[in-house]
Amino acid sequence: MNDRAQSRSAARLAAVQALYQLDMEPKPLHLLLHEFHEHRLGATIEDVEYADAETTFFDDIVTGVDARSDEIDRLISSKLSSGWSLERLDKPMRQILRAGTYELLARADVGTGTVISEYVDVAHAFYDKRESGFVNGLLDAVAKVARP
Repeated sequence: MNDRAQSRSAARLAAVQALYQLDMEPKPLHLLLHEFHEHRLGATIEDVEYADAETTFFDDIVTGVDARSDEIDRLISSKLSSGWSLERLDKPMRQILRAGTYELLARADVGTGTVISEYVDVAHAFYDKRESGFVNGLLDAVAKVARP
């Protein structure tokens, strides 16, 4: 993986973390972005070194999900099985799906397979194989609508 790909992978993981944090404790978006820029992206926290993330890509995902949340949530909800709702999914899963859906909708510069694969990898940071398979299937279904 080249430096840009690693930087974007780190940005995706950080974006999911930032969206999760925003969901848990709402705050002005500019403060959240500042906190991640200054204290998380590329930092070492409790002896864990975080990869340097492409800041503009991170910002685009976080601000894009925030700005288009209703559209994103409707699209995800339309692809869930009958009887399931977005609220029924746990918070990290919702953020993974939201970030992936945003990229599929708004980032035509990133290939569909890359988006899906990257968020499956993000899911591996939080979940077992079954959940990452769910991310794969749902984002694939979203991609058929977002990128016909």
